[in-house]
Amino acid sequence: MDSPINSEDTITFKRTHFYSVLVILAFAIGILTGYVVWGLAPRSQQAIVNNPSVAQGPIVEAPAATQAPQFTRYEIPFEGFPSQGPVDAPIVIVEFSDFQCPFCKRFQDETAAQLLAAYPGQIRFVYRHLPLTSIHPEALPSAEASMCANEQGAFWDYHDRIFENQDKLGRELYLQIAADLNLDAVTFEECLNSGKYKDAIQQDMDFALNLGVQSTPTFFINGLAIVGAQPLEAFKQIIDLELAGKIP
Repeated sequence: MDSPINSEDTITFKRTHFYSVLVILAFAIGILTGYVVWGLAPRSQQAIVNNPSVAQGPIVEAPAATQAPQFTRYEIPFEGFPSQGPVDAPIVIVEFSDFQCPFCKRFQDETAAQLLAAYPGQIRFVYRHLPLTSIHPEALPSAEASMCANEQGAFWDYHDRIFENQDKLGRELYLQIAADLNLDAVTFEECLNSGKYKDAIQQDMDFALNLGVQSTPTFFINGLAIVGAQPLEAFKQIIDLELAGKIP
C-alpha cells in the first residue's frame, strides 16, 4: 500500500552511494534491454532456436556473431509407416502425433493442407504414433483404430475423420467412421478387439521417448526437428533451406 513520505521515512545518501546505485541501475537496464530485444525475434526463428524438447541438444544452436546457425539432423526411420505423397519426394516430414492432442488437431486444421499445397509433389508426409496415455485416455484406442483402417487402405481418411471428431472419441465413433468409409465392418472390429497393433504403437512411443521427444506434435523434416503446432512459415523456413541445399 502507498503512503505519504514523512520526515521519519527520509534517508540521506552520500554522493558515492548515489553513483553506486546509478551503476547498478544501468547494468540492470542493459540486461532488461537484451531480454526485450531477444523477445522480439521473429516467431519462426524462436520456434527453432528456443526448442528444448529434444533432449540431446537444441535443434538449432543460437548463432554467435560470426557463426552460421548449426543444425542437428536426427535419423528417423519412415519406411513402413503410414505416409502420403511421392515416395521419392525430396522432403520427408515425420510427425509424432496423438489423436487426442489439441495441438495436433490445430496443426491438422490450420497448417497441414497449406503445407502440402505450398510444395506440390515435394513432400512425403509420414505419421508415427505418440499417444500421451497418461493424460489422453482415448489416444491409444484411436491410434489402434487408425491402424486397423490402415489395413484396408484408409489410414488418411480415417486420420482426418478422427481429428474432425476429436471431442467424440470412443469405440462408437471408431466403428461409425469405419462404416462411413465403407470398410469391412467385421474385419475392422476383429482387428480392434485383437489389440494387434499395441506393440507397434508402443515401439513408436519408445523410439520417440528415447530420442528425447517430450511433446506432441513433434516433426522431423529430413531429420531436422520442429516442435509444436507451428505456423506455416516455421516449416517453410526449414524446407526452403533444405531444398536449397543450405543445411549440411
